[in-house]
Amino acid sequence: MTTSPAAPGQDLVEPILHWYDENARDLPWRRPEASAWSVLVSEFMLQQTPVVRVLPVHAAWLERWPTPAALAAETSGEAVRAWGRLGYPRRALRLHGAATAITADHGGEVPSSYDELIALPGVGDYTAAAIAAFAYGQRQVVLDTNVRRVFARTVTGVEFPARSINRAERDLGAALLPADPPTAATWSVAVMELGALVCTAERPRCADCPVRATCAWQQAGAPSYDGPPRKVQAWAGTDRQCRGRLLAVLRDAPGAVDRARLDAAWEDAPQRERALASLLADGLLVTAPDGLFALP
Repeated sequence: MTTSPAAPGQDLVEPILHWYDENARDLPWRRPEASAWSVLVSEFMLQQTPVVRVLPVHAAWLERWPTPAALAAETSGEAVRAWGRLGYPRRALRLHGAATAITADHGGEVPSSYDELIALPGVGDYTAAAIAAFAYGQRQVVLDTNVRRVFARTVTGVEFPARSINRAERDLGAALLPADPPTAATWSVAVMELGALVCTAERPRCADCPVRATCAWQQAGAPSYDGPPRKVQAWAGTDRQCRGRLLAVLRDAPGAVDRARLDAAWEDAPQRERALASLLADGLLVTAPDGLFALP
């Protein structure tokens, strides 16, 4: 009797699960008592933002708005104000929109199904799968940047994955998922944690990796990435920084502000006008009477 060969990467599962048991960070949204709302809020905040910056804002957010209904009862401008300096503040508007939809359409409870989750404002494929897995213990393919990098190195043998998720990555993710849903959910967060702490984008700690001996990238001699240039997020002097400076004026003000307050926040007039127009277009600022500007 012959048996079919195991899928590539199957020898990664047990070592990574064991590593996670020993090395998982104690994060509030991972604790047994964490609500699905806590998980959803964390997923919005963690997009392109390090855990260390998210922790205090997440705690303050859950203290002020412990349920989706509590946030939905506030204006979207209060969500933007509480978002503080996490960056990419449109996420605050989307989170407020998700809370409003959850309150109106789901009785105030974060839905558990992937299809209902992905229908919420601001929720895409990754976020829907992550909430279903981490809040409800479901068997979902969860592919964030860290997971994709771990898979690229350990199975495919390249330093970094392709720019966008492809079918091969999805098939690999599905093939490696343990059959038991709770174990599959743990596996998803375990791979993510390995990518965040050990198999990092810069200066990976390969000596500490539980699967170094079977890692395809290590076996190939850890070849350097030779794909299209990877984007480097600039900040100083960019429109993003200008937008952040203008938005900070509104966040720190008790009410609407005049144009002079915004003009004083950024010297380059054409860039300031461009940033102001984009903030208005994105709904992060609104015009108020008498030529003033305010949070929505």
